[in-house]
Amino acid sequence: MQASTLTDDFDDPYITIEEDLWFLPGPLEEEPDDLPPGPRAEPPETAVVDDWAKAEGLHAARLARVAGRLGALDDRLLRGPEGWRHRLALIEAADLSWFAGDRVSSDRLALWVSMRLSGAQDDPNALATVGWAARRLTGGPGPEADLAAFLDRRDPETIEDSAERLKDRAGGWLDVMAAAAELHPITRACMGFHLWSLAGLGGQGDQIEAAVTASRIAASDGRGAVFAPLAMSGAGWLRASGSPTERLARWLDGMNSGILKAVRTLDGIEAWTGQAESVMAQLSGRTPVALRKTFSEWPLVSARMAEAMTGASRAAVQRNLTWMEARGLIREVTGQGRFRMWKATI
Repeated sequence: MQASTLTDDFDDPYITIEEDLWFLPGPLEEEPDDLPPGPRAEPPETAVVDDWAKAEGLHAARLARVAGRLGALDDRLLRGPEGWRHRLALIEAADLSWFAGDRVSSDRLALWVSMRLSGAQDDPNALATVGWAARRLTGGPGPEADLAAFLDRRDPETIEDSAERLKDRAGGWLDVMAAAAELHPITRACMGFHLWSLAGLGGQGDQIEAAVTASRIAASDGRGAVFAPLAMSGAGWLRASGSPTERLARWLDGMNSGILKAVRTLDGIEAWTGQAESVMAQLSGRTPVALRKTFSEWPLVSARMAEAMTGASRAAVQRNLTWMEARGLIREVTGQGRFRMWKATI
């Protein structure tokens, strides 16, 4: 009987499920939205530029000193022979190859750039990368005009539509650089170098590409200096990490050392040129003058290079090289009977 009564109670049509669930909340009422609006999120490039702007302000005095030295180098190169810029570019490119681990020596680079000669032990990819660096450090449009054309490489991660992919990868980096237009070129160069891999621009030779791009940006205000020396005094500082303030401090110190090394190099070239002109005044013909110019432009010179650069015969070149070596103007550095290289005794 009790079971029947309970069953009848639960079957009562006047008892609904909603009425029995008394613990559920009632319908929600809309509250007025009278709260003040929150802060707007800044574009990511703005936050990045702000960090570097603060770093620039903290190092303003040091930045001014380095910028002054770079300006003096720029003025000297503007008034000097074209070959000075070429020589500095070759030295910088060779030093950058050691920073990147390719270890292309100055003599191998000189032979590659001048006559596209390489040995069996040379890495053709490394030579091509360092040769590209030498060309970009010598002249041509800067990276911010057309980065894809400046890099002169295909996107390493794809073959199809490589130009579009590289353009997409470079877009974010260029946006940040454009947002930092008010910063000093040296600060912008440091920022761009350290943002390079984060922007997805890494690839074969990316360390050299990033350094060459940054060196061109740092000297973008000049007319004589095509690039700002970074690796001439050692490039280990380029691997610096830390905050923008810490990275900019190391960047300024490293660039300052590189500029001083470049100035000492120019001092040596200028002194050697004056000495060579005096000693070689007794020689006639165009070959001595052409050889003197070649040694002022190239860190290392072979007989075959000298023949190609001067347009003189092998016999005339060899005769003048022997004469210059006997009088201490040049010295042989390979110690070999064949494939010998000479350098000016600076």
